[in-house]
Amino acid sequence: MKSFNLSDCTYNNSLSICRSWLCILLLGLGSTNLWAQQATLIKSPEAIPLSDNRIKIFLGGSIDMGKAENWQAQVERQLSDKNVIVLNPRRDDWQNDWKAVSTDPDFRTQVAWELEALEQADNIIMYFLPESQSPISLLELGLYARTDKLMVVCPEGYWRKGNVDIVCEKYEVEMYESLEELMVTLRNKIP
Repeated sequence: MKSFNLSDCTYNNSLSICRSWLCILLLGLGSTNLWAQQATLIKSPEAIPLSDNRIKIFLGGSIDMGKAENWQAQVERQLSDKNVIVLNPRRDDWQNDWKAVSTDPDFRTQVAWELEALEQADNIIMYFLPESQSPISLLELGLYARTDKLMVVCPEGYWRKGNVDIVCEKYEVEMYESLEELMVTLRNKIP
């Protein structure tokens, strides 16, 4: 590697620029990915990177076998510039003919992936859409209510809002009025 030499510097437009120093700096930064952070999106059934120490965020809440609004895509976009791993259980290849029984291999793979993703997550977003029932999300809320991982949005109109409110109150789970409010808080938590 070439050593730094002041004679390599030039004066241009009232700014002192040192070409050697700038090249060394740029080469060094290029390998550390400091210029552009980017979220990594992991969708079921993709492998969850267990050894990756970045913050992992699970997108729990209303899916209803693909019938609910795809709010997960909005969250993915809002986190795209953050150096995090987004764990999204909404599958692009979901088949409605899969049976919700433990002997169906595709269904079992989905449930096992979600359980592992929930365990690995540092933060779990739980968004209950008013037009959805989301029974699995209620189950997941119960599983993780005693942790510090949950961030919940449960708007007026959700059929079991009272249950969600009481569970969150009892276990001091963070609740938000809207997904937008939750995202502001979440983005501020991420370094």
